[in-house]
Amino acid sequence: MKEGLRCCAMLLVMLAGQALAGQVTHHRFHSETLGRDYPYTLYLPDGYHESGLEYPVLYLLHGSFGNDQDWVNRGALKAVADRLIRQGRIPPTVIVMPGSHSWWIDGHNENARSAFLDDLLPHVEALWRVVPEREWRAVAGLSAGGYGTVNFILERPELFAAAAALSPASYHPLPPANSTAREHAAFLTPEGRFDADLWQRLNYPAYLDSYLAQEYVVPLYLSAGNRDAFDAVRHARKLQLALEEHQPGQVPFEVFRGGHTWRVWRASLPGALTFLFRYLQPPRPLGDATHAVPAP
Repeated sequence: MKEGLRCCAMLLVMLAGQALAGQVTHHRFHSETLGRDYPYTLYLPDGYHESGLEYPVLYLLHGSFGNDQDWVNRGALKAVADRLIRQGRIPPTVIVMPGSHSWWIDGHNENARSAFLDDLLPHVEALWRVVPEREWRAVAGLSAGGYGTVNFILERPELFAAAAALSPASYHPLPPANSTAREHAAFLTPEGRFDADLWQRLNYPAYLDSYLAQEYVVPLYLSAGNRDAFDAVRHARKLQLALEEHQPGQVPFEVFRGGHTWRVWRASLPGALTFLFRYLQPPRPLGDATHAVPAP
């Protein structure tokens, strides 16, 4: 009898877990900027299709030579998001994981920055029930995706309410000799040489003065591994110091044991998501255009 009750209890727990599970699907659309299909992986929270709600949206970027499925296949995104939503630590949200052949820049190989801003964001906001307003929109990424994240929020702070950069490859003044930036088509001239001028024109210091002079503040979570082969801790500290006076208490930095690896990025993800949703607005009824409540 006790064994039967125990099995029933386990079954109920499993069913409850399934009921709170999000859905992951893969999509493509034609990008006018790129002249080809733009892939992205999509996480929809449990109940999305029946809820009648509009959701916050997180754009989660992959690293150098990565793809749109990395965060699900290697980063445990679905399991982490399901758990945090189930625990009430973040609200139900839509997470978009785009794929890029570049470092999220308009580089030598493709205009990834323009495609992200001009094609992907409007496509997502037209097709999926996400609120197309700053207070419901965030961006995050790892390594090269962290580089892209930092550049996006400093260049276009009016678009994003919060951000997270995990082991950001925002190296200043130039990437280290072992960085894949030096061999990535985004930064290679037609002659195959690393374009240091392009790097410096597009790296975050180029956007700092204009960001610090305007009114928007984008809280930014930073993390890195203490044995990072690219010295990401030191470079992230530089970034933190550059922003801390402008937005005190809104540039936390966590250092984890490990290198420039998925172990560190998986460890960073729960804290990053929890941080982001301190500043993002929760889901709202479809068509509710009432003003957002300012984040604390």
